[in-house]
Amino acid sequence: MRALLIGNQNDLDPGFVGERFRMHGFAFSECFREHPGEWPSLEGHDLVLLLGSEWSVYWPEVADNVAAEAALIRDAHARGVPLFGICFGNQSMAHALGGTVERAREPEIGWYDVVSDVPEVVAEGPWLQWHYDVVTVPPGATELARSSVGPQAWQLGRSFCTQFHPEADESILLRWTAGVGVDELDRIGISADALMAETRANTPTSREHAERLVDWFLER
Repeated sequence: MRALLIGNQNDLDPGFVGERFRMHGFAFSECFREHPGEWPSLEGHDLVLLLGSEWSVYWPEVADNVAAEAALIRDAHARGVPLFGICFGNQSMAHALGGTVERAREPEIGWYDVVSDVPEVVAEGPWLQWHYDVVTVPPGATELARSSVGPQAWQLGRSFCTQFHPEADESILLRWTAGVGVDELDRIGISADALMAETRANTPTSREHAERLVDWFLER
């Protein structure tokens, strides 16, 4: 089985989620958001996995890239090809399928619990968050989890999204907290060292939760 993996070229790492999909027999066709003209056809692919991004869907400088991703999402959704969106992937899917995306009243960066209607599927945490935007879910979608900021998980047919990062493992966080990530964390008063300590403490649990999420998604 093959899956389209869509993300930015400097951060195309599906972490725990990708690892679990591979355990179920999936191989990934890697697609860079920066180059939609180079993406392979949806034909022959059984799944689309959309990762997070530093972008926002409403940035004018990435409008053409966002439009290409939205077109792929609508095509896959119409065909019944399962879509799994994470963070920006969630925002891109909401945008494509009739929801909205806007700047959140406050960022969520760090390890958080969520309120889940189906905790046996979407565990209540801890989950890694790193975002500044919030969605409204598309018409007909079922919101499955939320935080005080907004929706955290929803599904519409075979399409499913999380605002949090179930894929986040230690190597991903080491990359995100390095370089420009240090300045970003400093601006909002978060210590990179403290975030990494939380990550090492929380990822054994979050890995189990991510595996459960992928298993449920595929069983549907």
